[in-house]
Amino acid sequence: MMPRPLRIGLTGGIGSGKSSVASQLAGRGATLVDTDAIARALTQPGGAAIDAIAAAFGPEFIAADGALDRARMRALAFGDAQARRRLEAILHPLIGAEAQRQALASSAPAIVFDVPLLVESGHWRARVDRVLVVDCSESTQIERVVARSGWTRSAVEATIAQQATRVERRRCADAVIHNDGITLAELAGTVASLWRQWVPTRA
Repeated sequence: MMPRPLRIGLTGGIGSGKSSVASQLAGRGATLVDTDAIARALTQPGGAAIDAIAAAFGPEFIAADGALDRARMRALAFGDAQARRRLEAILHPLIGAEAQRQALASSAPAIVFDVPLLVESGHWRARVDRVLVVDCSESTQIERVVARSGWTRSAVEATIAQQATRVERRRCADAVIHNDGITLAELAGTVASLWRQWVPTRA
């Protein structure tokens, strides 16, 4: 009988380098379950969340192509905590169900659940065996996001303010990767070392 795969919850603030770590873990044999990608699929034209979002927020939040109007929803959710909770009440159960479906279909030794808001969600901690946090300074987060996305500094700062603090994330972590002032090769070495510790059968 195959051993149960290790379930790793991967999280980190915007611009922390979480996606790079996720890619490296997948390259070592983990199945990657990307909850952001699931959320995007749910809110594409014909996505499973579209009808419920239209009913809850109005048809003006659905773009002409039938997808969620992300800019309009982002503006509303950032300024209205109640609206954000209504949106989460629609999306989170659907995301959780699809994440579980993908996990059950995996035969990998480890499953990495990439969950940007793992700490904020309050329920993902119980679904995983280990929590891995990718951490860096706020100034590094801002520099990276501005450089890659063209967002303004104030927009990045507003996003960071909506997320859990670095202290809150680290408090939930079984391991922390400090991704500040290191090269991609050094980051890869850190990921490889952690993989050998957590998934020794595939080291």
